Amino acid sequence: MSARPEPGPAARRGWFEVRWRQLRRAPTPVVRAVLSSVAVAAVLGVLLFVYDLALDAGADLPGGDLRVLAGFLFVAAVAILGAWLTYLVVPQPGRPGVRSRWSAALGLFAALPIAYLALVILFQVLKPLLAALRG
Repeated sequence: MSARPEPGPAARRGWFEVRWRQLRRAPTPVVRAVLSSVAVAAVLGVLLFVYDLALDAGADLPGGDLRVLAGFLFVAAVAILGAWLTYLVVPQPGRPGVRSRWSAALGLFAALPIAYLALVILFQVLKPLLAALRG
């Protein structure tokens, strides 16, 4: 039998290299939770954006201008639906096939920042870009 050589001390990685490795090897439950919330935010974000553009164009909709309420409902819906969808697709670690409150909590913690990030992208990036393209 051949003896394996003793490994030397591990080289210290730089900050960027550590973060890049974490990004490439993200845990599957986290990836699923984020993708679930992104999917919900994308679908609901398109609806919210169309509603906002319709009001800007002078549409006379029932109830008048309810953009603030629509934004609040958007964040609440992304949080609730993101948590629910994550609950459905992410099993509890160490217990395959078992769904628990842990899965829903993971979805909620992923959904809230994604909802606000979607609002920023819609109204601070896409809306001014669309206005600039219209001239």
